[in-house]
Amino acid sequence: MKKLLIYALIAFVGWTYYQKNIAPTQAEAWVEPQASRAPAAAVAQPAERFSCDGRQHCSQMRSRAEAEFFLRNCPNTKMDGDGDGIPCENDSRF
Repeated sequence: MKKLLIYALIAFVGWTYYQKNIAPTQAEAWVEPQASRAPAAAVAQPAERFSCDGRQHCSQMRSRAEAEFFLRNCPNTKMDGDGDGIPCENDSRF
């Protein structure tokens, strides 16, 4: 009976060690391989950096993203005539 308790204790300590130290690293091995994922650059939008520099009109913008940035973040813009939150709706360049 004493041997059985010792074996059970050793098994318990071993299992606890396994759960804390070995199992997490094996779980990482089950993560989807990198080859089947799309590259991060393809998923994320290109990082366009805009800053408020006093431009106010659609004719001064180079892209719709820039116009949207200016409308959301910069004061005194004149790019949303009907007030619906969409800038430069009548500008055919974008």
